[in-house]
Amino acid sequence: MQEEDKYMMRCLMLAGAGASSVLPNPMVGAVVTHRGRIIGEGYHRRFGEPHAEVNAIASVREESLLRDATLYVNLEPCSHYGKTPPCTELIIRKRIPRVVVGCRDPYPEVAGRGINILRKAGVEVITGVLEQEAVALNAVFITAQTRQRPYVILKWAQSADGFIDRIRTNPSERPAQLSTPVTRRIVHKLRSEVAAILVGTQTVRLDNPSLTVRHWAGASPVRVFIDRNACIPSSYHLLDGSVRTLVFTGQPAAGQRGVEYIRLDFSRPLIPQMLLHLYSRQLYSLLVEGGARLHRSFLESGLWDELQVETVSTLLSDGVRPAEIPFGSTVKHLKTVCFPSSGNASEIAVYVHKQVYPNTGEDTKII
Repeated sequence: MQEEDKYMMRCLMLAGAGASSVLPNPMVGAVVTHRGRIIGEGYHRRFGEPHAEVNAIASVREESLLRDATLYVNLEPCSHYGKTPPCTELIIRKRIPRVVVGCRDPYPEVAGRGINILRKAGVEVITGVLEQEAVALNAVFITAQTRQRPYVILKWAQSADGFIDRIRTNPSERPAQLSTPVTRRIVHKLRSEVAAILVGTQTVRLDNPSLTVRHWAGASPVRVFIDRNACIPSSYHLLDGSVRTLVFTGQPAAGQRGVEYIRLDFSRPLIPQMLLHLYSRQLYSLLVEGGARLHRSFLESGLWDELQVETVSTLLSDGVRPAEIPFGSTVKHLKTVCFPSSGNASEIAVYVHKQVYPNTGEDTKII
């Protein structure tokens, strides 16, 4: 591994520590080196707080070394005033002579401007180091900026014989418990890392889910569900006001504490409308947990980015079939992770919907 790759990999590792706390900002890590030695590092810890470059530079004990140092950062330094001042100004003021960047920032107010500002100030800027990895890490942010919609993750669990649940018509009937304690924690970890979580009307009616983070540390995502006729009773968990909740409906409905009703045109495709509303609220990542009809709609629309399918050793013999995965040139199997168990073993297969990031021409991939 070349020296630049090694330090950029460290940036990516640092950046990932902010996965559940920087939304809707991207994950960014930074490393400062001096003559082959790391003298400072940091990452963007929380939305609204100092950026990675600021934290990395502040961690350098001997400031005089910065004039002969290299700053590594996985995303182009910002050049505009937002909740914090531009990082480009700090880099120039500290007289750091060399900056190595993983990938360009697609945010319109940056989009190459940060790199150009540094170069005009006499800073040597190297770009494209571990670019694919840098793009993959911030697939959520990049999707939002280039496609003006959230990054969409579909997730379901199925039995070994290919059913996601028993056939149920009454809320008093318990759903099939397919996930294991280990994979249940993995799902809740994923919930803590996304901005919003979506289910359909039938899932709400039959399961009365909470859609909160309980088996992992972190904040619960914004809960979203579809209720065309505004018929879900106020006694249901999703309407308890404990977590911010959005309800997509076709009827006029008054909101209540923590719950906002958003009226859609049900004579037109719903998914583009829902994604637009979520994007406008800076909810840049969406986990779709069910049911099968909702998953099928997303797969058929092509408006999805990642699919996680958990398969357990349990047999149901009959029940509800999951949506069909549209295998082809645009769907790639990324990996399968196995979770052996003395009881109900399982595996999670991850697929990605291949899309092109305009600045690189490369497929974006995560995980």
